[in-house]
Order: sequence, then structure tokens, then C-alpha cells
Amino acid sequence: MSNIDILKNGIEDFGLEANEKVLSDFQEYKELLVEWNQKMNLTGIEDEKEVFIKHFLDSISAVTKGYIQNGMSLIDVGTGAGFPGMPLRICLPELKVTLLDSLNKRINFLQEVASKLSIDDIEFIHGRAEDFGKNEDYREKFDIATARAVAGLPVLMEFCVPFIKVGGYFVCLKGPNANLELEESKKAMEVLGVEYIEKIDVKLPEIDLNHNILIFKKIKNTPNKYPRKAGKVSKNPIK
Repeated sequence: MSNIDILKNGIEDFGLEANEKVLSDFQEYKELLVEWNQKMNLTGIEDEKEVFIKHFLDSISAVTKGYIQNGMSLIDVGTGAGFPGMPLRICLPELKVTLLDSLNKRINFLQEVASKLSIDDIEFIHGRAEDFGKNEDYREKFDIATARAVAGLPVLMEFCVPFIKVGGYFVCLKGPNANLELEESKKAMEVLGVEYIEKIDVKLPEIDLNHNILIFKKIKNTPNKYPRKAGKVSKNPIK
């Protein structure tokens, strides 16, 4: 089976359409990722098949069970090379996506990707979650916040939950330590105003890595003191 077939089948397995435009967009995205990776560190993975599975399909897996749908507003916190926000937007053209990253070079890369793929309705923010989580234009304005492999769960919660509307969801892509991190996050859930809904086990084609998606629902407003100032969140997680 060709790499593009693996990608196509994988997208369809998650219940999404993998038409010619979607597949060519992912091909272009992969080429830009490898090209820009020569001059800045975006990814440790450049092999096409691995990019398709470990970056693109892993990102798209966040749609499992329908928490993320077309028409919703989503912020991807610490997006890096655009994962999971950009692959989700490629597959869900009416998803209103905001990509936030603290490194301007990454934002420049993502703007180039969007330009080449003719996607003109993504918002790019160069900045810290600690600052924008306090900004009234962004605070509690999103249906969904996502994050992938950015930090430990109590830290990620403080970065992400302030962006989510009451009734919205935090969709967190995690590796094999999800259960342990959940235990460590009970206090953060209580303080920040979310409840744990479920853990979804993700099966990606042709690899044995265990990936999980943790789903949390925002049940009350986050207290104004959160997120705390830069540096405090990581040094002193809510525990």
C-alpha cells in the first residue's frame, strides 16, 4: 500500500472525507514541513510515511467520538508545526481554527502553509498562553481547546482551560502515561472548572505506539487568577 493510500484510508477510518484536494493539501504540507525543517527545528520526523501517520493521522484522531465538528471554534495551544490544529482544519473546512505558539518562526511557517494551501480563515497568534488566556478577546471564547505533547497535564490544563467556554471541551492528545497524568490533575480540574469525561484509545495504522485522547468538559468559569504569569505555571503546577 502506498503512503498516500495509508493516509487516505486513515482519514476515512476516522469518518472524514479524503478527497483529492485534502490529499494534495497534506502532500504539500509534508513537503513544506521537510523544507522548513532544514533551517529550523520543527520535527524529528521527515520520512513521508511517518509524517502521515505520526503527525497527520495522529492529529486527525482528535475527531474521534465527535467532540470536534465543522463550524466549531478551536484554539490549538502550543501548536508547534501545526499539530493538531492544521490537519484538523484541512479535513474540516468550516472549523474556525486559531493557532497559538510562542515562537514567531513557527507562526511564519504555518502562515506559509496556509497560503500555499489557500486557507485564508485561520487566525495565527504569536504569543504565550499565559498572556492570551487573560485577554478578554480570547478568554472563554472557544468551543474547543487542543494541545499535543506540550507539557504535563496539570500545566497543559492551566494553559488551555481558560480559553474554553463553559460547556466546551478540552481535547488533549497524550501518550502512554495518560492514566498517571490524570491522577496528578485532579486538583487542577477542580480549580480550573473542568470535569473528566473519558479517555479514548487511538489506533494508528502500521505502528504500535499507544496514543490516547483525554476529554474534559468545562463546567464552570475559570477563576480570574488563572493562568498565572509566565514561568509560574510550569514551575508550580496546580496539585
